[in-house]
Parts: sequence; structure tokens; C-alpha cells
Amino acid sequence: FADDMGYSDLGCYGNPVIHTPNLDAMASQGMRMTSFYAAASVCTPSRAGLMTGRYPMRVGQPNNLGPDSKGGLALREKLIPELLKPRGYRTMMIGKWHLGHDPVAQLPTSRGFDSYFGLLYSNDMTPPWVKTAKPLELYRDTKPVEKLGDQSNLTQLYTEEALKFIRASANDPFFLYLPYAMPHLPVSASPPFTGRSRAGLYGDVIETIDWSAGEILSTLKKLGLDENTMVVFASDNGPWHDLPPRMFAEGVESWHTGSKGMLRGAKGSSWEGGFRVPGIVRWPGVVPAG
Repeated sequence: FADDMGYSDLGCYGNPVIHTPNLDAMASQGMRMTSFYAAASVCTPSRAGLMTGRYPMRVGQPNNLGPDSKGGLALREKLIPELLKPRGYRTMMIGKWHLGHDPVAQLPTSRGFDSYFGLLYSNDMTPPWVKTAKPLELYRDTKPVEKLGDQSNLTQLYTEEALKFIRASANDPFFLYLPYAMPHLPVSASPPFTGRSRAGLYGDVIETIDWSAGEILSTLKKLGLDENTMVVFASDNGPWHDLPPRMFAEGVESWHTGSKGMLRGAKGSSWEGGFRVPGIVRWPGVVPAG
């Protein structure tokens, strides 16, 4: 689940300069949906819809949560991992949660996930972009393990955790939820991805996510799980355009955002550009190829 990725950010959705061979292959081997909609055009409501299968307004999450928010997605709501665990699934979440973190009962490990590694909310919810006294921290289950300054290696960290979980779960049914921190602003990338894309830094970030998807798909194949695993790739909403003044700090530029192609609107709007996102599903022998 990408964060703020535009409808036209991938090669298989028509981007002429961002190179995404792994997601393009996933699309050709499965189904590339051209009328696929997120549940909302901003982060928290979209994730509430994804995890519950219900409209965000019906689960009481119409707006985004922040570092100082109390509560979150109602504890009475059943999430995907809570339905899968009783059926013998191992469950893990790696990445951006954004459905509540205070009290601890709101955390992923209290909502059906056996384990968790990632950020509790968006990667910009720290000074200088957001006024808060709370540092941006990586969490392991219920405890912070590292204050996050440089974010350039975050996608690689998440990918390493994902591959460890897949290898450890190879003999059992498993559910892995991997919501990336990017391309939500502020974007950053690390070698060997920096300076590689013709689309500049934003393209580097998308190509890093494509690499991550490729690592996951190839690991499934090496472990013989390829034909017994459904892989879904999507974005929580469209690209963040018309940035608020608070975002122009620490090198953030107005062009560090994605493309919605010919669609009207963007993140935060009710036009197509806010809701219509990439949607790719791959499951050999079940989902028709091409």
C-alpha cells in the first residue's frame, strides 16, 4: 500500500519516465485495474476503509489522526487480521499505521497483528512540518526502538522486515500488510536509487518501491509460494498537490509529488485524482493474466 502515489506514477499506468519493471510485470502477470478507487482521498480514512471493508464515515474516521491524537479506529471494528488469525494465519504489519496509537489498545498488535514494525503515522508529522513535541519514531510491536531523522533508507528497512517474515512463515498461511511511508512528503531515497530516475527524486522514490515489490515477488517464487499467494498493490489516495505553506521546509519542493494523468483533482479532493489510484492484483492460476 503506497502513500500518496498518483494514478499515473507507474510505467504500466502510462508514466513515460519512471521505470517500474517489477510492478509492470506484476500487472502483466495479473490484473491491472483502470477504475480502482481508494476508500478516501486522505490517509487515515482510506486505511480505515482498507482494513475494515467499510466506508470510513461509517467507522467514524472521516479525518486524519496526528501525533497528539487520542483514540482512533473504534475497537469494536473487526480488521482483516482479526478475521484471519482464527483460521491459522500468521499476521504482520510493516509500515505506516495511522489508525490510532494512544492508548496502546489502538496499536496494530492489539488489532489482530502478531507483530508490527513501522511508523505510527505519516512521515511528515514531525518538526519542521508539523508542530508537535513528539519525535518521529520507529516502533517494534508496542515500543519505540529508534528516533527517525534520515528517512532515505526506510523502504529498504521495511523490505528487509517483509522478507524475514515471509521466510519465517513459509510453512503456514500468512497475511502481510506493508504500507510504505512514501511517496508521501518529505520524499527521500538512498543509494543505489538516488539520481537514477529521469523523474528526479520523486522518480527515485517510486523506483525504490518498485524494487521492494520485486524483492517480495521473487522471494515468494524462490520459496515455492508464488502460485498460492495473492499479492495486491495499491495507493491510499492520489498525489499531494497544492501543498500547504508548512510543507516547504528541509528541501521539500512543489514538484516532489506524483502524477494523476488526465484526472481532475488530487489528494484531499473528491475528484477522480483524489480517489482513483493504481490497483494491481496477482495470483497465478486464479487471477487471469493480462
